[in-house]
Amino acid sequence: MARETPRRSKGRRSPWAAAALIGVGLLITGGAYAGASAAMAATTPETAAAALTVEDGEKLFQANCATCHGLDVQGTDDGPSLYGVGELAVHFQMSTGRMPLQMQGPQAPQKPVQFTDEQIAAIGAYIQSIAPGPSFPDEEVLDGEGSASEGGELFRINCAMCHNVAGAGGALTEGKYAPALHTTTPLNMYAAMVTGPQNMPVFNDMTLTTEEKRDIITYLLFLQDNQSAGGFSLGSLGPVSEGLFIWIFGIGSLIAITVWITAKSN
Repeated sequence: MARETPRRSKGRRSPWAAAALIGVGLLITGGAYAGASAAMAATTPETAAAALTVEDGEKLFQANCATCHGLDVQGTDDGPSLYGVGELAVHFQMSTGRMPLQMQGPQAPQKPVQFTDEQIAAIGAYIQSIAPGPSFPDEEVLDGEGSASEGGELFRINCAMCHNVAGAGGALTEGKYAPALHTTTPLNMYAAMVTGPQNMPVFNDMTLTTEEKRDIITYLLFLQDNQSAGGFSLGSLGPVSEGLFIWIFGIGSLIAITVWITAKSN
């Protein structure tokens, strides 16, 4: 009988081979994506800002703002005219997320910002080109190197009745409110004084000089950087929160002690 020729055993692919191939593919794809992202991130702010022109700002405005403010910034029934507001007002409203407006109401609330700094600057440049208004101040005004004591006095005289003496904000009429200033940037402090957003009056140079505005900014930055010297701030809301604290914990403690003494005597 002829000997049967042995068959060659067929090689089996390891069950981990497919997973390894997928892993290698993902690593290659991820590396390529990371390299591309790094290249894009390496673009300098100056280059990114230069890439957006006044024409780009016009296109962004027409796509996102013209519905309420009109194609020629003349305003509509849903939004005011922007003539004379200037690029500083655009920066304030958009960098705080107040604009674009989420919904009609007594006041535009702050919310997450929807545009990049470059896009906001481009829209502001467009508005400034057709409807000039307040512009950005010198860096010295925002450096926080003014007089905090003078700024505190000016703030108490001109601002504390709405924003609270500690900048904690407060309620106004008809559902409006003065926002807290504990996270406001120096530029937006200045912008608010110059442009008078919402219910805030405009503090032009006849009312508060540039140096006085610098002092107020210095005072507010001092409040942001320093904890309450009196201990618990209780929201810095004044007699209301302090009285509530005393009533709940002070009177409550006295009642608890009285009940305990009575129980012991019985």
